[in-house]
Amino acid sequence: MVKKTKYNVPEFYTNKDFVSQPEHYFTLETFELYKLARDYRKKIYTVINALPPEEKYALNTQMRRAAISISNNIAEGHGRWHYQENLQFCRIARGSTEEIIDDLNICIDENYYDKPICRELRKEGYNLIIKINGYISYLKKQKGKTK
Repeated sequence: MVKKTKYNVPEFYTNKDFVSQPEHYFTLETFELYKLARDYRKKIYTVINALPPEEKYALNTQMRRAAISISNNIAEGHGRWHYQENLQFCRIARGSTEEIIDDLNICIDENYYDKPICRELRKEGYNLIIKINGYISYLKKQKGKTK
């Protein structure tokens, strides 16, 4: 159990040694789901950067926003201290992942990028959704334990 200050903040946040001892905290950079989302975003960016010029202000920006949204929402949920808020950000990340899968379908349909690579990225997207769903289940169980 993490001891909290009178402001309901974990005590180690007030410890001057916290920065040099990140093992006391489940950091974003060590969070496996965030690392998966970040890697997925990087792969999606390779597709985005290869899109034709006519998609610069359409599919390009749409995919960028969705790809960024996945890791951003996982990060923001991680930074929340309430299970319900974290759950909501995970649901948004899941929706953004579905959006990227649809965008990959567009890339396949319009022959914008290598089809086998797009199919593999879709598969990775579905695997990411499975991981997000697993984390959502974990959060729900943890939330139930605090009641």
